[in-house]
Amino acid sequence: MLKLDQIELRRGARRLFSSASLQAHAGQRMGVIGINGSGKSSLFALILGQLDSDAGELQINASDVIAHVAQESPSSSRSALDFVMDGDQDLRKLQTEIAALEARDSHDEHLHVLYEQMDNIDGYTAGTRAARLLHGLGFSADDTQTPVHEFSGGWRMRLNLAQALMCRSDILLLDEPTNHLDLPAILWLERWLKTYTGILLLISHDRDFLDGLCTHIAHIEQHAVKAYTGNYSQFEAVRAEKLALQRVMYTKQQKEIKYIQGFVDRFRYKASKAKQAQSRLKMLERMVKIAPAHVDSDFHFQFEKPARQPQQLIELEDACVGYPQARVVTQIRFRLGAGDRIGLLGANGAGKSTLVKALVDGSTLLEGERMLNKHTRIGYFAQQQLELLRMDCSPLWHVQRQAPLLKEQQLRSHLGHFGFQGERIDEPLAPFSGGEKARLVLALLVLQKPNLLLLDEPTNHLDLEMRHALSKALVEYSGALLVISHDRHLLRSVCDVLYVVHKGQLLEFNHSLDEYSNWLKSTDSADSVTSQSVASAKPAQVTTSKKQIRQQEAQRRQLLKPLRDRVRNVERELNQVRSDLRKVELSLQNEVIYTDKSRKSEMTGLMQQQAALKATLSTLEWDWLEANETLETAGKSLSDDAVT
Repeated sequence: MLKLDQIELRRGARRLFSSASLQAHAGQRMGVIGINGSGKSSLFALILGQLDSDAGELQINASDVIAHVAQESPSSSRSALDFVMDGDQDLRKLQTEIAALEARDSHDEHLHVLYEQMDNIDGYTAGTRAARLLHGLGFSADDTQTPVHEFSGGWRMRLNLAQALMCRSDILLLDEPTNHLDLPAILWLERWLKTYTGILLLISHDRDFLDGLCTHIAHIEQHAVKAYTGNYSQFEAVRAEKLALQRVMYTKQQKEIKYIQGFVDRFRYKASKAKQAQSRLKMLERMVKIAPAHVDSDFHFQFEKPARQPQQLIELEDACVGYPQARVVTQIRFRLGAGDRIGLLGANGAGKSTLVKALVDGSTLLEGERMLNKHTRIGYFAQQQLELLRMDCSPLWHVQRQAPLLKEQQLRSHLGHFGFQGERIDEPLAPFSGGEKARLVLALLVLQKPNLLLLDEPTNHLDLEMRHALSKALVEYSGALLVISHDRHLLRSVCDVLYVVHKGQLLEFNHSLDEYSNWLKSTDSADSVTSQSVASAKPAQVTTSKKQIRQQEAQRRQLLKPLRDRVRNVERELNQVRSDLRKVELSLQNEVIYTDKSRKSEMTGLMQQQAALKATLSTLEWDWLEANETLETAGKSLSDDAVT
């Protein structure tokens, strides 16, 4: 059992939890939800012992093993399979003891005890179990022996997830586990987690993932945690009903308070009515006040109707997209016209973003023709757009540049629809979260009044409330759109047609979204059978000499060197920023700087430094992921070229 009892928790001067209580038991799969900054990740840090509560008690059985996904990207020369197996600490301990005894005395009687213990924990099948985890998360059979440091950032995070799943745990903490996964891996993870028998606490903004997996929901709101039975949709229905009832009761009580207060104000100084007035005044003091029905996040916005909507917006004819060192998707014939609402599927690294960049500005177009109607106005959203924001400028400054003819009050009202209120509108962006920056990019996008939206993972960093607002705005949008997303709810809500980028080709997907995983399996199986047939029918064609192979490998390393150097440079910067951030946060844990008035300026400086470092860290992490994805795509393409 895991129990939080009247927990109080602050981070610096900011209160996260006040008298928060929660219980979770084995077999429960609990989704932890709340707006960005409400304290979800801090709750996990508290459970892991990385934070101490200011008051209250956290109860966990001393023998319980807690597993979580490491946030640092691993860099190791160990194979992927060995790295994942390291997650089972009981296995590694037994293997070490057995190896030591076998080396010293293979007839030691204690060996039989160890062999039996190994059998009891299914230790002899550990390699198979680890390989299944890797396969489910999208790794190929050849990848299992690849050193960890050769994988890109996104794939290393998948290795961290696989290692956490390999752990023989009683409590499993998963913080946005689907962030680095494509749709097939998400569907596999959902199925695997349904078999988990311990306590699962899951932070996610993917409502379909929460719906398909969770038996309970823990909602963090107003510094408290409230548990609900059921999945996310059931929570949503119960909470809506609760808020409606609370709103009615609050209105009724406010009328009663107004009437009683009016009586007291009129008669408290009249001798004949003073006793009654005092009695009613005490009634007011004893009354348990009903709070107004409150929703933490109330985003609502819409895209304006485009001034022009030409029938043909953009077209790629006999196109090939990619980069100078790698052709990613070839033989493309694709057209977007008025009213088209397209969802783009494909595994990570397949070339979806590369294709969209070719549509946006032709920057990744290697061959063929891009035809753009003169009246087409493209609104483009991608994670790289966040990096183009001026960190030293405010949200108001950004929207004023985008729409200089609008009055300041109109722009402030516009920003309010995206959750920017009060002084926040005038503050520099540096300390803002990734979610806040993504909301600002969306706010700028709306001001462009596009008739074609190209959205590349628009829900990354967005909480559930903002995702709902975006989905609603896109449903009502009258222009054309193309969306890349692993958020199934968004794809179902806004897309009429699905396309898939698969093995270097763009194909129309004439199936439902729910069939995508099975389609991939059947396609891969057919490709495997075909490859085996060709190999068995023509074995004499494989005649590449060892010298040629060495030459090809040397050429491949030379071509990939600039990309690898870029990854290493960003890694070095990341490590330095993480080190600096740890030092600052260690200083902020000193209670004296909050109580000693003479150190107020020091505290302020440290908090500003912390915010700036977090902003830099977020930017570098995206740089790292993008650099790794480019390296991975280029590496796969060069490998394919070498084979052909």
